Amino acid sequence: MQTENNLKGRVEELEAELKSLKGQKEKFTLSLSETKKDLSSGVRRNGKGYSVRSNRDRFFFPSEWRKFYDALKPKQKKTFDSLISVGARINEIRNLKQEDVDFVNKRIILRVTKVKARKGEKHSRPRTVPISSQYARRLKGYFQDKKGDEFLGLLSTPASNIAMKKALQEVGIKDWYMFSIHNIRKTLENWLMALGLDGVTISRHFGHDIHTALQHYASPDIFSGKEKSEMREIIGDLYVK
Repeated sequence: MQTENNLKGRVEELEAELKSLKGQKEKFTLSLSETKKDLSSGVRRNGKGYSVRSNRDRFFFPSEWRKFYDALKPKQKKTFDSLISVGARINEIRNLKQEDVDFVNKRIILRVTKVKARKGEKHSRPRTVPISSQYARRLKGYFQDKKGDEFLGLLSTPASNIAMKKALQEVGIKDWYMFSIHNIRKTLENWLMALGLDGVTISRHFGHDIHTALQHYASPDIFSGKEKSEMREIIGDLYVK
């Protein structure tokens, strides 16, 4: 009798486990289906496949950024702190040296910038941008024990993207596949627009024309007052007079 009860109990356990696995399969299939809607695929010349996001406008809301940043490893945080604090392209900030930082006046010179061939550019055009007093203090710590001509020492683009996607999944961001390093740049731009910075200043800071900002970035009105306060807590006194 006891053996029969044990077998019955075991069958019920297996049925419950099977039901759970079916649920996980359905959830994964739905997630994969939603992912494919936002991705287009193709094949490179070497025969390898690739996928490209059809929507590149995703940005962080402040609460999402906090969860994501807290999930990063200590060595990764320097890279992502620099990206959200400056809004530079990763190659621009990776080439920052201590000698390019004016700690007194809180500004940096980005000497390696994107060369825009369609505008006839053949060489980088250095761009000077302000930084917050809070980031300036952290930046001084990041450069500790480095010589003036040494780089900041940030993660590479592939390593940054891997770390980013892993942390996003860990904190439950459902559309994690919509993010890349460039979306952090878009995040800061959206936040500065929401905080009232004018379009001309934003364009000069990010190194592109004003039409790009108008076409690809969200309305400031979508953010609540609480979210705007959280933005300030994250980016500090950047552009605060």
